[in-house]
Amino acid sequence: MPLMFDFPLETLKTYRGISPRPADFDTFWDQSLAEMRALDPGVELIPAEFQTSFAECFHLYFTGVGGARVHAKFLRPRTIAAPSPALLMFHGYSGSCGDWNDKLGYVAEGYTVAALDCRGQGGLSEDVGGVKGWTLRGHIVRGLEDALAGHPEKLLFRDIFLDTAEMADIVMSMESVDETRVGATGGSQGGALTVACMSLAPRIKRAAPVFPFLSDYKRVWEMDQDKDAYAELREWFRKFDPTHDREEEVFNALGYIDVHNLAPRTKAEVLWFTGLMDTICPPSTQFAAYNALTCEKSMAIYPDFGHEGLPGYGDKIFEFMKGL
Repeated sequence: MPLMFDFPLETLKTYRGISPRPADFDTFWDQSLAEMRALDPGVELIPAEFQTSFAECFHLYFTGVGGARVHAKFLRPRTIAAPSPALLMFHGYSGSCGDWNDKLGYVAEGYTVAALDCRGQGGLSEDVGGVKGWTLRGHIVRGLEDALAGHPEKLLFRDIFLDTAEMADIVMSMESVDETRVGATGGSQGGALTVACMSLAPRIKRAAPVFPFLSDYKRVWEMDQDKDAYAELREWFRKFDPTHDREEEVFNALGYIDVHNLAPRTKAEVLWFTGLMDTICPPSTQFAAYNALTCEKSMAIYPDFGHEGLPGYGDKIFEFMKGL
């Protein structure tokens, strides 16, 4: 195995993370879920221009916390003899839910598919704003000033995490879907949202996160990897806390939106993918979340790969989801 820039694999297998977990973490998320479930989601299914002979394709819209209209691509088989399994898909940071075409394999297998557009990123979902402080770059730090002032509910990723759970609830409530056979998957930010979804929507049966983002922020900073996808952490400190007087407060506030803190809530069966040469989402940050899982789990490890396409992972996820 090549020389790693992170911990040795044996250390990774027991590493539990160094970022703090706020004392009221579970209460915070229980109250956030209650707020979400008190909403009228105002679900709309609008037929898309893209259609196939075997798949019905729709634009799905619903109202998320804060009143934002959230968009997802929604596909289902034209012929459904009985309630079918469903798959939830989540995209990478700054991207979108992607093309219709790459979801058709699952529909052909009899799945309903819903692929979320994250608020304010590359798709059609709305970001209603309303936070104090810096909004120039980065959704990790969006709302951080409010969180430091005692309002962590203003963190944007709190809302995005809740959108994943709300979409899961909506899909599970559909007559054509078997609510006991729903899976979730995504890579990078999509991997983090998979972890958030399976943690906040515990009815998810199977989940396949691929090199998840948004985990163990303090470890990222201590490794000097607060660059690339995590660059906003360094820039925030340089602009607003250059001597790190508030470092402990900052990492505690970010703990509310740290997936390694959410992971223990998961009840799904999990197939996790990681590359040991990943300098974007360092392996230790991923293992911090994976090792926090108490559910049935396994990990596909790629020793020579970083934050990139992992050979065969799509096929492995497809086979894994066939067990729904």
